[in-house]
Amino acid sequence: MKKVLSIAGSDSGGGAGIQADLKTILSLGGYGMSAITALTAQNTLGAHAISLVEPDFVAKQIQAVLSDIGADCVKTGMLGNGEIVKVVADQLLKYGVQKLVVDPVIVSKTGSVLLDESGRKEMVEKLFPICYLLTPNIPEAEIFYGKKINSVSDMKKAAKKLMKMGPKFVLVKGGHLKDAPVDVLHDGNQDYEFQTQRVRTRHTHGTGCTLSAAISTFLAGGMPVMESIDKAKRYLYRALRFSMGIGKGIGPLNHYASIAREIARSEVIE
Repeated sequence: MKKVLSIAGSDSGGGAGIQADLKTILSLGGYGMSAITALTAQNTLGAHAISLVEPDFVAKQIQAVLSDIGADCVKTGMLGNGEIVKVVADQLLKYGVQKLVVDPVIVSKTGSVLLDESGRKEMVEKLFPICYLLTPNIPEAEIFYGKKINSVSDMKKAAKKLMKMGPKFVLVKGGHLKDAPVDVLHDGNQDYEFQTQRVRTRHTHGTGCTLSAAISTFLAGGMPVMESIDKAKRYLYRALRFSMGIGKGIGPLNHYASIAREIARSEVIE
């Protein structure tokens, strides 16, 4: 059983954060666990209120999971502030976590700040050095890179600079590019491009959470990084293509689109 621990915020609307992570992990055959860093009053129209969890209680959640069940891979999402980032890093070091996927969630699609300045500083100092795979989108990469990113060439330069901050692998996601989306993976020696057809939908809430959770689940099963990313992107494509359009704003993905397809196939065979 692939065991994945998600350390992230709760989305009461169910489209992103812990909820998206657990749906993704389950649909890909993993066992999902959680350490909640923040509570949000959130729906498809945005995050209306945010309440951060006390850092000590975040630590206790991580301790409870890792001291008993353990995890084959850990992923982080919304961490909120520097104190939470620090206790998360301390606990992951304490339990010797080897596969850590860091999705550096900074600002939501609707503009809510999800990681303050102290959190960004602690992330670079504490989490990046123990990170197995860093998965920023272009706006997030720009914050750590310190320059604008307008092309695939810029993405490659940013990935190399971020690599020097500690991560073993860096995946800069290109969904914000004007042309076809291209993701760039840097492994310290060379760059790899992952190209995907753009899905024409506005219902993209939870895209980053879903991709990082999917990658984490495949990594937890012992799959190499490149294959994990490729399979996760295929999963994300279907989740976007068959997004459900729930709510009045930016709706969530369909995390069970692939499962529905397999069920349909089995019913035809039977």
